[in-house]
Amino acid sequence: MDNPFLVEVTRGNLVESRHRGSIAVVDADGGTVLSLGDVERRVFPRSAVKAIQALPLIESGIADKYSLSDEEIALACASHSGEPEHVRVAQSMLAKAGRDATCLECGAHWPSGEAAKLALAAQGEKPNALHNNCSGKHAGFICLACGLDEDPRGYVKSAHPVQQAVRAALEDLTGASHTEEVSGIDGCSIPTYAIPLPSLAFGFAKFGAGVGLSSGYKSAAERIRQAVARHPFMVAGTDRFDTKLMTVLGERVFVKVGAEGVFCAAFPELGFGVALKADDGNGRAAEAMMAGLVLRFLQLADEQRAAVEALAQPVLKNWNGIEVGRIRPSSDFLQ
Repeated sequence: MDNPFLVEVTRGNLVESRHRGSIAVVDADGGTVLSLGDVERRVFPRSAVKAIQALPLIESGIADKYSLSDEEIALACASHSGEPEHVRVAQSMLAKAGRDATCLECGAHWPSGEAAKLALAAQGEKPNALHNNCSGKHAGFICLACGLDEDPRGYVKSAHPVQQAVRAALEDLTGASHTEEVSGIDGCSIPTYAIPLPSLAFGFAKFGAGVGLSSGYKSAAERIRQAVARHPFMVAGTDRFDTKLMTVLGERVFVKVGAEGVFCAAFPELGFGVALKADDGNGRAAEAMMAGLVLRFLQLADEQRAAVEALAQPVLKNWNGIEVGRIRPSSDFLQ
């Protein structure tokens, strides 16, 4: 089955490119709200589930044991741009557990934020694991290990108590089995599990509405949503889609980018969860799809709607700053 074309890229008055994709929107009782494309095909959510992966850190009381701030909880859910504030907060999390960056097992890469990358290079420095977009998540894993009195070494391995707790949280919320035969290794070296989009959406519906969760997970999810709404910069960074959308809408929406064109979201006031994938893995398509869903389902004030429309239909400019086209959800998507 070919997935439908859900995003168009225009040049002048013509459509130059199109992106296929699939979308599942599910309510907290598991009912289908919207289904487009082959939603039963398993996808790796990758970084899109970081907030669910952070639940054990909060639910266990270890975040309180180490007095983690809202900024730090938000960073534990982040795919950040490696900007100085992200590095500072990751260092702070590790210090509270009595550890440092040498404990991180996520690997190092240059900051994804262009300004941060150029500044680091201009200083003659090389990136370290703190600049990795997943360093906040990994700092949270190290806090969890230390709080459980477990050796954090090898915390990225599936048999480590940290990853066992994370897998249990994922299975609890999504209702899908996270087994070895559908597993892979993520870019930051932790296990990742492929599941159908409706299961992902169901997990985020529960994460947003608190329905069907234990009291511990329910309060942990609420705390994470509040922390992210208060510090949306920590979840992504300068000029990033997640940060922009949650700055505009606050707790009305929780949204998290994955990799390879995956996005997940919760619309708490509606009790809806969202999971989508752009077939070609293109982030510009996935962002337009997610912003289009916000426009489709949420009642927005004029100023909010204008801001979200700008994310749903970003203007494309050439190197001279001349507008040459737009990215936009397709007409079929918006019906």
